Amino acid sequence: MAPHHVLKCCQRSLAWIPVIFINLVVGWSYYAYVVELCIFTIPNNAEKISYLVVFHLFFIMFIWSYWKTICSRPASPSKEFCLAKVEKEQYEKEQSDAQQDILKKAAIGLPVYTRTGTGAVRYCEHCQVIKPDRCHHCSTCDMCVLKMDHHCPWVNNCVGFSNYKFFVLFLAYSMLYCVFIAATVLQYFIKFWTNQLPDTHAKFHVLFLFFVAAMFFISILSLFSYHLWLVGKNRTTIEAFRAPVFRNGPDKNGFSLGFSRNVVEVFGDQKKYWMFPIYTSNLEGILSESEQDVHMIGKIYKSIQLTKTIGTKTEK
Repeated sequence: MAPHHVLKCCQRSLAWIPVIFINLVVGWSYYAYVVELCIFTIPNNAEKISYLVVFHLFFIMFIWSYWKTICSRPASPSKEFCLAKVEKEQYEKEQSDAQQDILKKAAIGLPVYTRTGTGAVRYCEHCQVIKPDRCHHCSTCDMCVLKMDHHCPWVNNCVGFSNYKFFVLFLAYSMLYCVFIAATVLQYFIKFWTNQLPDTHAKFHVLFLFFVAAMFFISILSLFSYHLWLVGKNRTTIEAFRAPVFRNGPDKNGFSLGFSRNVVEVFGDQKKYWMFPIYTSNLEGILSESEQDVHMIGKIYKSIQLTKTIGTKTEK
């Protein structure tokens, strides 16, 4: 049997296949649109230039957001969520009930409000950390990821706190890229299909380009719409399928602050930067990303608890 590290290396190499595939498709689409359509097929210079300008605008934003999603390292819990050496040694010696007592004591000073389905403190045995709220362990990345949404094979990375904005922008710009190609290629697709244009080497590229762009647009549209809905609700994909459990029970809207504030949590409070794949968190820049996530969740939970308290007093 091959050594474990060799198998891990093979898995990591194979994980890049979807990314390579996407880049090959995008590379071909660039050639087909710029060379075969604009240079060899479109006769009007004004139309050709206007198409190229808009196309390159969408292309740059699409590639920028895509590679930002790929290259952004997932944020992991800070050291304060690790058990102290004495607590860790004691935890490993005890049984399940006693282990929970140790975790509860360790979590007292931490802004941790969610629990497991059985009401226990969420603890990762692999990373040996108390999980912050919305944090989950990714078996593919082999680490705990803050505000984990899902592991995406098309970017070979976990989508979470550090790159969720980039991922949403990647979906948006890839959709715009596809719909622009399909819309501008359509008239030449019809002309080639009905033999109004002569058979040239550009015919195959133009016909296939329209089908590929339309197919990708339809598939991305549904995914983009779903993630816009998640942003508006301040939920992750994991939380959409399984409501987070708080001390007083599960609450699917436990992290929602209202639509506008939910959007700000992802895109930041400076609207002029929303369309760019750059980090624009509305939290204090002096904190690390993991600390920012903890700080954000603490503010959210306090706001929720205050609202519930006021509501209870009003009813009385």
